[in-house]
Amino acid sequence: MSRARRDALRATAAERGLDAVLVTNLVNVRYLTGFTGSNGALLVRTDGGDLFGTDGRYTTQAGTQVPDVELLVDRATVPALAREAVRSRPGSPPARRIGYESHDLTVDGLHGLERVLTDAAAGGTVPELASVRRAVEAQRAIKDDGEIEALRRACAVADQALAELAAEGALRPGRTELQVGRELDARMLALGAEAPSFETIVATGANSAIPHHRPDATVLADGDFLKLDFGATVDGYHSDMTRTLVLGHAADWQREIYALVAESQAAGRAALAVGADVVAVDSAARDVIVAAGHGEHFTHGLGHGVGLEIHEAPGIGQLGAGSLAAGMAVTVEPGVYLPGHGGVRIEDTLIVTDDAPELLTLTSKELLVL
Repeated sequence: MSRARRDALRATAAERGLDAVLVTNLVNVRYLTGFTGSNGALLVRTDGGDLFGTDGRYTTQAGTQVPDVELLVDRATVPALAREAVRSRPGSPPARRIGYESHDLTVDGLHGLERVLTDAAAGGTVPELASVRRAVEAQRAIKDDGEIEALRRACAVADQALAELAAEGALRPGRTELQVGRELDARMLALGAEAPSFETIVATGANSAIPHHRPDATVLADGDFLKLDFGATVDGYHSDMTRTLVLGHAADWQREIYALVAESQAAGRAALAVGADVVAVDSAARDVIVAAGHGEHFTHGLGHGVGLEIHEAPGIGQLGAGSLAAGMAVTVEPGVYLPGHGGVRIEDTLIVTDDAPELLTLTSKELLVL
């Protein structure tokens, strides 16, 4: 699969008139090679003969994870690969136009790369550097069958962890947000997650009106909203879900806000279709909340792509761009947040398909009162 991904990038490079692409973003390196270490870069040549670079700490790991790409071992990995791009090979001239990931390379790093290429050219023609922008991220936005299966398993771990905690009475008044968050994380690890997808959000009472509240010593109390935003990482792929419940008993205003967010979330899910504009998808859910007079209380985008990173393309929001395609993994997560009172967010991870979207987070979205 990694070879096919590199070939797709190779085709993009050829279309853009590039002789090679230097991939430095570690997540993109993992996607294209399978390498999971902390120092690695990849030179993809348009005419083949790719090179994977890392340092001596990872020689054995690279041999196992990247067996099909020639290995270059050098602590200064990126400069070493750049020098190799300039060198002539039998049957292939040196690269004259090299793509690089401008969103990953710092200004200092770019200047350093330019110096390396100038020195390597030794008075000859210095290769031109051209940004490939987010070419690999564009590939990553469309998940293959193996990626979708990893996402299914990651979502299943999160679903089961929440179900077990609820069944055991762990979500109850008297406990703190920190205690609940740590137990949820531990349960996901026990169920096979490599790690939580991100810092788990546990927000109770007025804190639930803070979209990304960090759990603290606040004590869960009867009559409070309890918002849980969390996910599991399996084989490097992240799940993402939010459920909001009520402790003890639900007041009428809580039921009303919950029903509104649930209606909005259902509209957002229904709008996920191949070719749908991401701004229109956001509007489908947002319009429900605006019509109810709570537009100012929905303060973020509707969703985002998810995969090797918890936030990746596409972005689904008022400032988004582009349209959905089959194979995209996205979240739908509208919310209504009433400062000082409480808030509701309901979030699922789904796969866009040629038919109805596939729902990966299977925990019920009915209002749960514990």
